[in-house]
Amino acid sequence: MGRASRWAAPALSVLLLLLFLGVWHAATLPTAGQQVVDAEYAKLVGAAAATGQKTAFPSPADLGAKLWQHLKEPFYDRGPNDKGVGVQLAYSLARVLAGYFLAALVAVPVGFLIGMSPTVYRALDPFIQVLKPISPLAWMPLALFTLKDSSISAVFVIFICSLWPMLINTAFGVASVRREWLNVAKTLEVGPVRKAFRVILPAAAPTIMTGMRISIGIAWLVIVAAEMLVGGTGIGYFVWNEWNNLSITNILAAILAIGLVGMVLDQMLARLTKLVTFPE
Repeated sequence: MGRASRWAAPALSVLLLLLFLGVWHAATLPTAGQQVVDAEYAKLVGAAAATGQKTAFPSPADLGAKLWQHLKEPFYDRGPNDKGVGVQLAYSLARVLAGYFLAALVAVPVGFLIGMSPTVYRALDPFIQVLKPISPLAWMPLALFTLKDSSISAVFVIFICSLWPMLINTAFGVASVRREWLNVAKTLEVGPVRKAFRVILPAAAPTIMTGMRISIGIAWLVIVAAEMLVGGTGIGYFVWNEWNNLSITNILAAILAIGLVGMVLDQMLARLTKLVTFPE
């Protein structure tokens, strides 16, 4: 019974995937009327021209062929507007990781300070409540104007969107540490620095890691939109450029790549969260 239940979820996932692909394939099959129109069009302009003018939504087979094409040569670079998906993903990941780690360097110490000091919390809370709801992309024009560099501006936007979940979760985790643990540390005359690293940090680590996991998901979402705005390189720019080329198959391939990379990033943080989660 245990073995059957263990395989039930993967089997259901495969079944749903096959069902989705079947519906997709059926939806992209040409109707009888469309076949007649295509035949007449081919007679007028020639079969080669008719093939070149295909505008139907790609089928699963079309996407599979395009994915194989990208997998065979993911890191080619033939100029500014012709780079492989692997190259574009590498640019996006570099920006995300740079902004994300800069945000962690700021959010975790400041979150500690807010969580440990009610006075600091009351002083900074109005600023946090005003700045937190602002869309990260709203900062892009200001970043471009002041920083004069599209890549650095994208990193700044990732820094902004990654900052708040880490900051708030860190402050909440630190403020939620059990009073009895702090009282024991006080009784033993543990210094502030040692108390922060030996008592508060281990207790707050799961909450901090949850904030970091939320932040990496948001950062990966935002980078696609940011790169569509600034252009140049990155998977977001690749999607927008392929839209300008009317290559729906490449767009679908990029969307799948974005989803898979996002899943990998989330699972990495999820595993790290489990490592720092201690039993009560």
